[in-house]
Amino acid sequence: MTDTRERIRTHVGTNAGVHFNELVRESDFAPGQVQYHVRRLREEGRLVREEFYGRTHYYPPTYDEWERAALALFRRETAREIVVYLIENEPAGPGAITDALDIARSTLEYHVDRLVDHGLVEKRYDERNRVVLELAEPEATGRLLTTVTPTVPDRLVDRFTRLVDELLAGTQEPQ
Repeated sequence: MTDTRERIRTHVGTNAGVHFNELVRESDFAPGQVQYHVRRLREEGRLVREEFYGRTHYYPPTYDEWERAALALFRRETAREIVVYLIENEPAGPGAITDALDIARSTLEYHVDRLVDHGLVEKRYDERNRVVLELAEPEATGRLLTTVTPTVPDRLVDRFTRLVDELLAGTQEPQ
C-alpha cells in the first residue's frame, strides 16, 4: 500500500464517519488524489462508504450499519447535543430538551426523526399521553459519542439552521 493510501486509511480509522470534504481539508492531498485512493481502499475492502442526508461518510470496515449511522449523526452538533442531553437526563420530553438546548421545536423534531429512524432514540408516550424520548442503546451510544467531535463547518451549518428557525419562529403570527 502506498504511503498516501495508508495515511488516508489511518485518518479515516481515527476519524470514523469523516466526510469527503473534511478528509480533503485535513489532508495534504488534492481532491483527485483523495478520491483515487479512497476508491482503491474501498475496492480492497479497507474502507466503507455510506451516504447520510446528502453527505458521503467513510468508515473502517469494523463498524456496523447502526454504528455508521450514529457516527454520521454525531457529526451534527445539534443531534449530538440532543443525545448528550438524553444521556444526562433521560427520559425527557421535547419541551425540556428545546428549553435546555435553546432550539426551536422544529429543529428538535428534525434531528429526533433522524435519530429515531436510525435506532438511536426511542420515542414513546407516557401514562399521560405525552411524548418521551430515551436512548435505545445508552452504553453503545455513549461509547460511540466519545469517538467523534463535530467539525467547524458542521457546527456552522447547524448554527445557521438554528438561526433561520429562530427568525422564522419570530415572523409567525400568534394563533
